[in-house]
Amino acid sequence: MTEDQTLGLILGVGFLVLVLSSLSLRRMSFGFFLRSLIGWIVIIGLIGFAVLHRDRIESALSIASERAGLSGQQVDGDTVRITQSPDGHFHAHVDINGVRTRMLIDSGATITALSETTAREAGINTGGAGFPVLLTTANGTIAARRGTAREVRIGTLETRDLTVVVSPNFGNINVIGMNFLSRLGSWRVEGRTLIMEPRRNP
Repeated sequence: MTEDQTLGLILGVGFLVLVLSSLSLRRMSFGFFLRSLIGWIVIIGLIGFAVLHRDRIESALSIASERAGLSGQQVDGDTVRITQSPDGHFHAHVDINGVRTRMLIDSGATITALSETTAREAGINTGGAGFPVLLTTANGTIAARRGTAREVRIGTLETRDLTVVVSPNFGNINVIGMNFLSRLGSWRVEGRTLIMEPRRNP
């Protein structure tokens, strides 16, 4: 179900609740009915807001949990461990040019991909990157523009001048791809934990 369909369903259910409430409150005072009506409008509005902005809310909650020590991302020396999320994926708290965001780690993605919002907040310029590149995704072929992130950091793991692609077709999704993972010394999955380690000097 798409985001628009979900919001339409919520509004439809909310309208039905309002109608049923008005029928059941026909013998009640107008003041009580008005207070009930306002209460339901507020509840429906909050649910709609949560649906439309669920990605940002989820990102904010995950960052707050990390700061409170409840995150699935842990740093042990120069090793970063990330616990698998309930959705079966690995999500990392990533600093891009000093801007914190939540990103999906996808070894099937060749290149790191950013939403337009994240790229703008991180100050990544794609205007002088030449012609758009065509990317093959699960939803078909999309056009994106190349840019460069000066610094990308996950915990103690850091790389510089990382090529990224930016497209409005990504929505609010940000993805760490193989061009970041290949710069690490090693990365592996043990059980439900992704373990990433830096490249070590001989």
